[in-house]
Order: sequence, then structure tokens, then C-alpha cells
Amino acid sequence: MNDTAQTASAATPEKPVLLQPDNHNKKYEALFVEIDSGQIKLPMFQREFVWEKEQSSKLIDSILKGFPIGTFIFWKTKEELRSYKEVGNHKLPETDKGDYVQYILDGQQRITSLYAIRKGIRITKDGKVVDYRDIFINLDYDPENDEQIVVTEQQTGKRYVSVHRVLTSQVTDLLDEFPNRETLKQIETYKSKLTNYDFSTITIKDYPIEVACEVFSRINTGGKSLTVFEIMVAKTYDEAKKFDLAEKYELLRDGSDDAKECLTTAKFETLPESIIMQCVAAITLRAVRSKDILKIRRETFIDQWEPMKASLFTAIDFIRSELRVPVSQLVPYPALVVPLVYFFNATANKKPNIEQVRLLEQFFYWAGLTERYGSSTESKMSEDFNKMDAIVKGTGPTYASTELSIAPQKIAETWFSAGNGYCKAVLCLLAYQQPKSFDTNGLVILDNSNLKIATSRNYHHFFPKAYLDSVDKSKEPNLIANITLIDGYSNKHRIGKKAPSEYTGKFAKANEALANTLQTHLVRDVEGYGVNADDYDLFIKRRSKAIALALNVKLLSMTPTQALEAEQVN
Repeated sequence: MNDTAQTASAATPEKPVLLQPDNHNKKYEALFVEIDSGQIKLPMFQREFVWEKEQSSKLIDSILKGFPIGTFIFWKTKEELRSYKEVGNHKLPETDKGDYVQYILDGQQRITSLYAIRKGIRITKDGKVVDYRDIFINLDYDPENDEQIVVTEQQTGKRYVSVHRVLTSQVTDLLDEFPNRETLKQIETYKSKLTNYDFSTITIKDYPIEVACEVFSRINTGGKSLTVFEIMVAKTYDEAKKFDLAEKYELLRDGSDDAKECLTTAKFETLPESIIMQCVAAITLRAVRSKDILKIRRETFIDQWEPMKASLFTAIDFIRSELRVPVSQLVPYPALVVPLVYFFNATANKKPNIEQVRLLEQFFYWAGLTERYGSSTESKMSEDFNKMDAIVKGTGPTYASTELSIAPQKIAETWFSAGNGYCKAVLCLLAYQQPKSFDTNGLVILDNSNLKIATSRNYHHFFPKAYLDSVDKSKEPNLIANITLIDGYSNKHRIGKKAPSEYTGKFAKANEALANTLQTHLVRDVEGYGVNADDYDLFIKRRSKAIALALNVKLLSMTPTQALEAEQVN
């Protein structure tokens, strides 16, 4: 099968969208009424939408001073999105199905604050009650001192009026509290500034959701753009089917009393939300670009969620059992999971035969060692679905011959980085050996939290950094060929800065099987690898060769017998 052949896409053909945004201004009361009547809705993305009172007070302060506060962007559509049903203690009205609704794409924090103040809403947040009626205008404001007109705390001896009261009361209602005519005029001026302020808005009507969000992203250059996951959380919400993507993802990641199978239990909790979205798109459309994901219909996405989960856990089981990579932090790229999910979905999650296992392992190491997903990940992933199709058929994909062979010198020259795809592929090879503890000969337990950075405790420099620094500062200790995977306790408390000959000698007294233990770290013998003589150059040369030959077996460029024969040749 030709891997470069153009793949057919299940997505609908793209059509140019030639629509014109509507730019106009809205008054404070208009914004309030449209939210209060359900015409404007607050889409429920992941982020918390209510500002602290101090932020809200600064917003009102800016309005009173005539400062620009940015543009609000609305998406007017008949599409139904997951949205907030209430703000604090106030329930928002439902909208009849089929009616137009304006969803806030940009400005949600500001508009919600304006609404909460005008409505006088009380919100319980972090165990504390936040009352938006308690935002005050300082009637003794001194512009020469550059003070804020609007505050959240009142000082003794100064006069204040609640912003909520200013917006909801007639000036005559305040006569008893403020009998001074000048003060009433001052309050009336503030009310006029608030109610007559022109809020700049842009409304985009009947845009496809992916185009609407593209408009948002381009206009919102100074803010935080919505992620594909956040958009899909809103788009795929279905109350009747009880489908809430945010909740579904949390269950997928963390599990529950009813659902034990989860990413955390499988030690793959570091897979980001974006990868899960791509997994759904891979089995749905055979395409993983952001705009492809956004085109998936709500009903289709919901229908594909459970099949995606089944194939995801089958792929994780394969990585953990057949490839012996026990944690997600070691996988060269999180994106590598996506083509595997595609493969298992295509095979109805059946156990792969021995030839398919070999070909999937070859693909896994090829992708890591070529740093396949270091850039242009989406386009490369789509190409790699062709390789999965070939493996499904058992014919095997084609690769450049130069990409299926690793030279020992390349390993010897590679600096160790816990985030580098090439280094991670080598770490996967080391994990495949099921490394054992130097002291007890028990299996080394690897954990995502201990593998995040190069200084993490599961990463041990066989020739310790401190030791090399004390004997020869010209030697570079941070080479991938000098890295082993061991338990953190031995690394910190029993090895430290000791010479390899010293600490292996001590371990040998307690662990009679140390020679076999070291073989699980691709250290074939302490004498030939320069361990007894503390010969760093010899160690790097011999271990680099052992790693390269083992990788070439994974890449299918050598058989295990050929690798063993080559290893025996100095």
C-alpha cells in the first residue's frame, strides 16, 4: 500500500463562508434585558466565569471614567450549546428550540459581571458568599489623587452608594439617604454614565461554529483563545442524552466508584484533552485537524465516544503489555496514541497477531526515533493512518531504509532530555527490559510523577554526575547512554556520588543476582563495560552499542540473533 496516497476524508467538502459581522453598540440595560430574557446566553466552557468583586469594581470604574473596556463578540445561531442555567442564586431562562440565541464568544467575564451587579446576585464561591450588591461608588472621590471611583470596601467618614442601587433605583428613592441636592445630581450623573455607555459589540450570525471560533481567535489576540476541547464541551452538550463532555473527560481521566477503568488507574493520566479529541476524530473522520474536529456533529460525537474509549484502553493495554511501556510519561509523543486507537478501532479491538505486534512496535519506535511528531503533527498523523491500514492487512508499511537503522555513535552522542522524542524512545527500550532494582532485584516501579524532568528520581546516571565532576570535569555525564531507570531510594540514598565500581560492589554483596540485574539495564557485564575500572569512555561505547542493536531489533532491521552476534564483537 502506498503510504503517501491521498486519504479520503469523511468530512464534508469545505465551502467558502462569505458572511459579514454586524458591528454595533449596546447600552447597559439592553445587555441586561437580553441576558435576563434568555436572548444572550453564557456558553459553559471549562473556565470559571465569575470575576472577583475587585475585578468587577474596576470594570465599573473604567466605565464611569469613560475608558474603553474592549469589544464583546456574540455568535447568533440556532445551534444549541452547553450553557449556564444559573448565575449564583438566579436561574436563567430557557430558550425555545429553534429560536436564535446569542452566545458570548468573547467578553463573558465582563458581561457576567455587569449582569451580576445589575441583578444584585449573590454567589457562593470557595465557601464564601460574594454579594455583587456590595460594590460601591465613592461619592467623596478625589480625581486629583487618582483614586478609584468604584470600590468594594467602605472607609469610615466617606459617603458611598451601591452601584446596584444606582442602576435599579430612581434618584428620588434616595432622597432620605442623600438629602443634599448636589449629591443626588452626582448620583444621577453616575447613573447616566453607566446606562448611556456604548458597549462595542460584534455579532456574527449563522456562521459555522469552526468559523465563528476562528473569528474569535483572530479578534481576541490579546486574550486566551478557546481550545478545541472547550468548544466541543459546549457544542456536544445534550441534556436529554445526559452527555456532558467535561464530565465525561473527568470520568475518563479519574474514574468513579461505578467506573473503575480510567486513565489514572492505567497510569496514562498525562494524555491531554486535545489527544482525546483527536482520538474521536481519528475513528470518525480519519482526520485530526482542529477544524475537522469542530465539524463533527453532536450526535456523531456522542455516538463515537464509547467506541473511542474502548479502543483507547485497548491501545493503552497494548502499549503497557506488548511494548512494556508502563506509563504515559515515557511515550515519545502523546499523539502516538491516536494512530494506535485508529488501528484498534479498525480491528474491532481484537488482539493483534504476532506479525501485527511486530509492525506496530516498529511503527512506535520509528515515530519516536525520527521525532515524527515534533512538528506538523496533524498532517503527519493523517498520513500515518495509511500505515495503520497496512498493518491491519498485515502487509506492513514502507519506510525510508535510513530511518530503520540506528548507529551506536548516534546513541553515544545524544544528550539526555526527558522531553525529547528520541530520548524517550530509548527510555521505552530501557523500560521494555523490565529493569530491576540494584539492591533487591525487584522490578523498578515507574510513575508519571517521577519522570517529568531530567532530574527526576527514576533517572539514574550510571556514572553519577558528582562522581565524574570529581574525577574528570571534561567528561559529559548527561548522555542518554549513561541513563538507567532505577528506584528513587537507591538513586538518592545508596548511590549518591559513589564510583560505579564502589556502589555495584556493595550491591553485589546483598544481591547475588546483580549480574542478571544489570543485564535488565543493558549492561551486559561489569568487566567488559568498564564498570569495575570506572572507565566512562568504555562504558559509553559498549552501552551505546547495546542500545543501538536493541533498537535495530525493534525497527526490524536486525534479528535478535544478529544483534547478539554483533554485541559480542568489540
